[in-house]
Amino acid sequence: MTDDAHATTGSECHVDPGATVGYEHAPDARPTHIGDRATIRAGTIVYADVAIGDDFTTGHNALIREDTAIDDDVLVGTDVTIDGTTTIGTHVSLQTGVYVPTHTEIGNQVFVGPRAVLTNDPYPVRRESDLAGPTLEDHVSVGANATLLPGITVGRGSFVAAGAVVAENVPPETLAVGVPARHEPLPDELAGENAI
Repeated sequence: MTDDAHATTGSECHVDPGATVGYEHAPDARPTHIGDRATIRAGTIVYADVAIGDDFTTGHNALIREDTAIDDDVLVGTDVTIDGTTTIGTHVSLQTGVYVPTHTEIGNQVFVGPRAVLTNDPYPVRRESDLAGPTLEDHVSVGANATLLPGITVGRGSFVAAGAVVAENVPPETLAVGVPARHEPLPDELAGENAI
């Protein structure tokens, strides 16, 4: 269902019955805008105050909260949650069950594997602190079930191994592996740019 007062879609868009585009979270919310050729599957909820480019696709039951900006050719997979106040570049793939907190920045040509969790609160319910999600620079790959702690930056072209817990910045073109993640040279077979 597209709430015509709170959403506009471009040409050749398909919104499944049972999906909500333009969920009004506040009386002064701006309409959501979705570009051309979007496919939004059943169970997905896209809040108002969201801007999405062309060739956008979701799986089922994705949630995209307010103040999110998503560029062209982005996949938001089944059961992905984007909790808002987030920027996502072009050619990005967020696989099943990824969690993206507020105040996160994701660059271009980024892959985030199934059930990866990004976090933004360094002291959950213990102390007041500014929320700061991770920054994933261009051509980053994150493996399944990895956890990225608040405020860290994963440098351009880096690879976070499956199950890693990343507690500090990852330099560009580096492999982050283990718990807590240690930095190793990027193997030749992982070097180069993502092609999403």
